Amino acid sequence: MNLDKIYFKNREDAARKLADVLPIDNMRLEEWTVIAVSNGGYAIAKIIARELNAKLDIMFNEKIYAPNNEECEIAVVTELEEVLIHEELVKSFDIDLNYIYSKSKIIYEDILKPKIASFRAGLKLDNLEGKNILIVDEDINIGLVMMACIKTIINQKVKSISVATPILSTASIPAIDSITDDLYYIKSLDHFVEANHYYEELEDISMEDLERIKKEG
Repeated sequence: MNLDKIYFKNREDAARKLADVLPIDNMRLEEWTVIAVSNGGYAIAKIIARELNAKLDIMFNEKIYAPNNEECEIAVVTELEEVLIHEELVKSFDIDLNYIYSKSKIIYEDILKPKIASFRAGLKLDNLEGKNILIVDEDINIGLVMMACIKTIINQKVKSISVATPILSTASIPAIDSITDDLYYIKSLDHFVEANHYYEELEDISMEDLERIKKEG
């Protein structure tokens, strides 16, 4: 298997290069809201938002894993309590949907709700109607998280929705393309491993780090 060697020095480097592929001048003609879908994506989204003179936020979400398999993602629940299920995996493993929905409620109460309380004083990200949205992440592999957040945001009756990421798996492109207005990226890979294979530095970003980044100028 031939793995492409794509390296960004860090998230800031990736953000600068991503900004170069965005039609910044044209986008500045309208108002945008940039939304990250992960803590790491927030660090990139902040730089992109600054380039666009745009508002910045994050769509909190958590993955739901198969019973007895903490590496197999079968669904994603977002902070607006919407659940996107990987139907093929759920069927192949014969997983009861009641398990997924009961798990999503627990995750919302125990994980997502506290994050919303800490980061946004308990206010959900649900004031997006009529807005141009640019969703940003540090990478897109399987795409389940991205698709869950896209569909959650679409349901807010936004004006337009686009996605930008430095690197993504080629397999994720058709699904994202089919439900967004634009998709921007630097490199697509047929054999995607993990994001840290393509960044020289990719440190974990905690909630404390996230709040610090939010406060920084």
